Amino acid sequence: MAVHRSVPALIGVPTDLGASRRGCSMGPEALRVAGIAAVLERLCGRIVDAGDIKGPRVRQETASRGYRHFDAAVAWFQKLSSSVYETLTSGQCPVVLGGDHAIAAGSISGVARYCRERGIPLTILWLDAHADFNTPATSPSGNLHGMPVALLTDTDSEMLRCMGPDYTPIAVDSFQLVGVRSIDHVEKQAVLAAGLAVYDMRQIDERGMRAVMEEVLEKAVARGGHLHVSFDIDFLDPLIAPGTGTPVKGGPDYREAQLCMEMIYDTGLFGSLDLVEINPALDMRNQTAETAVEMTASLFGEQILARHGGSKR
Repeated sequence: MAVHRSVPALIGVPTDLGASRRGCSMGPEALRVAGIAAVLERLCGRIVDAGDIKGPRVRQETASRGYRHFDAAVAWFQKLSSSVYETLTSGQCPVVLGGDHAIAAGSISGVARYCRERGIPLTILWLDAHADFNTPATSPSGNLHGMPVALLTDTDSEMLRCMGPDYTPIAVDSFQLVGVRSIDHVEKQAVLAAGLAVYDMRQIDERGMRAVMEEVLEKAVARGGHLHVSFDIDFLDPLIAPGTGTPVKGGPDYREAQLCMEMIYDTGLFGSLDLVEINPALDMRNQTAETAVEMTASLFGEQILARHGGSKR
């Protein structure tokens, strides 16, 4: 079997405060039930399960400055960012089990701090049906899970300021978005104006997943350093991953997504992961969490033949 170069460390983030539909707070447990620890231990030799972060519970609707649950979110993000930073500092690979995609504002802040302090280039591969580039001024809902890319790249980010002096904006060209197929009209204009690199489903349909990922990963390899994968389960077509609150038809099928993960592994740059937006309340017999675990296995080196590891049989 392939052996990943650093020990995976599971970090559960059981919150859905960034989303309208409740349920993805149960995502970390669903992933554990689906066997993520056993799979990573088989591939990597050993793992660490750091348990779940504990943050404030939202008992009633709160909104301020165009955000829903802003203050509670800041508290969650600070804790997650510190946990991810400390995990990387200890030489381990953070595997963040969400939770809604808003939590990436915390996990990626921790990764960015680690890389910045060491002069390591950072690439963020955002696998998602959505661009998540809304702001309080453009979001129709105020839901934070539609904003993390904008929050992280805003040069005057209120969220990052509230998180503390260790957190600074990330350059837009650090992000590569793949699989996008649902984007608000005003958000689209913001994406184009910012020059955000987006590989939408039309490009994947016309060129194929292999060609798209070759282009994306060539940029990452040329940059070098650390590759963070932020994997929203709605990146996948809902036929294979129905358990999510914001499904969008027409996403990558199983083999397209698995090829994407295998190609990321082949770069040797992968160093941290978000697994988010799995909602067991909307799933069928934990199918979506099981699919996410299978994709994670490919990301950590599982191969069909023995080019990098052995077979599953």
